[in-house]
Formats: sequence, structure tokens, C-alpha cells
Amino acid sequence: MSLLAVLFGLLSSVTIFIVGSLDILRTIKKFTFGREMEAAYLVASIIGAVDMFLIGVVLLIFSFGVYELFIAPLHVGRLDKDVHILGISSLDELKSKIIQVVVMVLVVTFFKQVLATDFETPLEMLYFALSIFAISLGVHFMQKPKGH
Repeated sequence: MSLLAVLFGLLSSVTIFIVGSLDILRTIKKFTFGREMEAAYLVASIIGAVDMFLIGVVLLIFSFGVYELFIAPLHVGRLDKDVHILGISSLDELKSKIIQVVVMVLVVTFFKQVLATDFETPLEMLYFALSIFAISLGVHFMQKPKGH
């Protein structure tokens, strides 16, 4: 059963990486050969593709984590035995790694939405600044080492 989760997680990840790549290629094609493109649209399109790549990373982490937890440790391609990028030894560690990437997906999605927003009043700009501050604070505390 775990192998099914690994295989379909990897397949989903590859599919999402392809979709993100195609989004970037379409954006480049529109920018290079198409009509005039606003800078905000260009940035929003590329951020959307980055969002897809981050979701693909979540699926990769999930697949490799399930494989390491339930099937066997992954040793392929590791030249330095001291480096453990995915060194997952429990479900809690797997959840933590996935949550960190999901939060980054939410941050990227937030900024994509902000690019599409037209601010009309100073109060809206204040809300925007406060939301950026709140997200930055949350990311800061997520990256603090445990026990500090």
C-alpha cells in the first residue's frame, strides 16, 4: 500500500512540474512573440509557475518520506553520507517538512493575489503592509531552531 502512495505521489509531482514548465513556456511565448504584456502580468504568471513547482516539491517530499518510513532508506546519489536533506525518521518529521513547504506555497499564492490587487485607499495599503509583516513574522518563527 505504501508503494502505491510513493508511485502516485511521484507521478503527481512529475505532472505538476510539467504543468509549471508549460506555464512558464506559455508566458515566455506571450512575452516574446505576443502582445504587449504588463510587468505585473509577467511576474504573476511566473509566480504561478513557482507555486506549481512548490506543490511538486511537497509531493516529492511526501513520496520520498513515505518510502523512507515504510519501505527502505534512500541512499541513491548521496556522495556525502553526512547530508540528510530528507532524513525522515518519523511521521512527525514528514509532516513538519510538508507543512514548511505548504506554508511557502501559501506565501507565494498570497503574493500572486497581491499583484492582482489595485489599492485605492491608504487603509488598504496599511492592511497590505500588515499582512506582509504577519507573513514575514510567521516564516521567521518557522525557521527558528527548536528549543530556542
